[in-house]
Amino acid sequence: MRTQSRRAPRTLIAVAAAGTLLTPFLAACSGAGGSGSSGGHSINVLMVNNPQMVELQKLTAAHFTKDTGIKVNFTVLPENDVRDKISQDFANQAGQYDVATLSNYEIPIYAKNGWLHPLDSYVKKDTAFDQADVLRPMTQALTAGDGKLYGEPFYGESSFLMYRKDVFAKAGVTMPAKPTWKQVAALAAKVDGAQPGMKGICLRGLPGWGEVMAPLTTVVNTFGGTWFDKGWNARLTSKEFKEATKFYVDLVRKHGESGAAQSGYAECLNNMTQGKTAMWYDATAGAGSLEAPGSPVKGKIGYVPAPVEKTQSSGWLYTWAWGVQKASKHPDDAWKFISWASGKGYEKLVGKTAGWANVPAGKRSSTYDIPEYRKEAGAFADVTRAAIAGAKPEDPGVQPRPAPGIQFVGIPEFTDLGTKVSQEISSAIAGRQSVDSALQKSQKLAEAVGKKYQGS
Repeated sequence: MRTQSRRAPRTLIAVAAAGTLLTPFLAACSGAGGSGSSGGHSINVLMVNNPQMVELQKLTAAHFTKDTGIKVNFTVLPENDVRDKISQDFANQAGQYDVATLSNYEIPIYAKNGWLHPLDSYVKKDTAFDQADVLRPMTQALTAGDGKLYGEPFYGESSFLMYRKDVFAKAGVTMPAKPTWKQVAALAAKVDGAQPGMKGICLRGLPGWGEVMAPLTTVVNTFGGTWFDKGWNARLTSKEFKEATKFYVDLVRKHGESGAAQSGYAECLNNMTQGKTAMWYDATAGAGSLEAPGSPVKGKIGYVPAPVEKTQSSGWLYTWAWGVQKASKHPDDAWKFISWASGKGYEKLVGKTAGWANVPAGKRSSTYDIPEYRKEAGAFADVTRAAIAGAKPEDPGVQPRPAPGIQFVGIPEFTDLGTKVSQEISSAIAGRQSVDSALQKSQKLAEAVGKKYQGS
């Protein structure tokens, strides 16, 4: 999860992921409220300040408002700030904001709390939106336990393995089309030191449930482990969870980047771009930076699915999506905005006005059939699409789960639990304690959370 990766959460249900798209844009805010335009209503949208959202803000007046007469008042804030503001407004059902950016972590939780407006009726009427074109895992991840749809993705990501094709060729080693983690470890040993200062692999070790715990949990899943079994029994000291964690910690300690315990998404991206690592397992969104004009490694990177062991796939799933507050006084207008912002036409508009590299991809099947997009993202488009399509948020492992989620457990307590566990794991990566010690402490933390749900 690139988006989750940059900051630690400040509130219980704040997400720290792809993953991953935050940049230091200044917030461009306009006040909530306001009169309508051209006889239409005014809606208030609260969203995170990443590049795709900022581009959306630029295009709205000249395209959406011009066509519909609906004025959009944007409040654009950094991730932690926007999540705090969303949780406050939606929890109180204050109705100040009609639409907000939410992830697939929060939407099922918000829906269960009765804070969101279901979107099924709009999807049924708005045939031009074409819900069937939205990648199935995205629709599933934004559907709550009551079977209703509560969000529409603006863009999405999964995770995959990135590697230096030229370095592998020179070293005489071949990357399998669908590698296992054991194969990746062997490859890391062979290409470690292939070039001066180059390490075999980069893996997140930075504390944070959206940092080290995101990739590590996918490894746990495919090794046969789980945070909780179906009965909410904590399983962090199980054989499978231990094996996966020891594997991850040993791999990054032996062949990973220096200072791994302080390395997250941003640091690994930097290492890969600067030629300091031969492989990197992380968010699919990272490929856009590696293949960007001016990147020293553009054209040198190969992309393969997330490594597996006992499962068919192991990539995570993350999306920034639109949710409508239940207390909104303009849900119909809110849907019109969402239908435009997450529709096929918007992607083509961005491609023509801002360049195809800026298209908010990862949510629609049809995106990957656009010739211009394929030309721009050809190196990684198909692997990204397959990774997202193969993600199973309801069934990511080998056993039944009590809550959805691939790289997280879909409960409000997980932000706090995951962050505390991540601190123990990071300590093990730094060599300050053993994996066994880290997991014994973590098991107790997880048991306390699991007890809240047992018998419920």
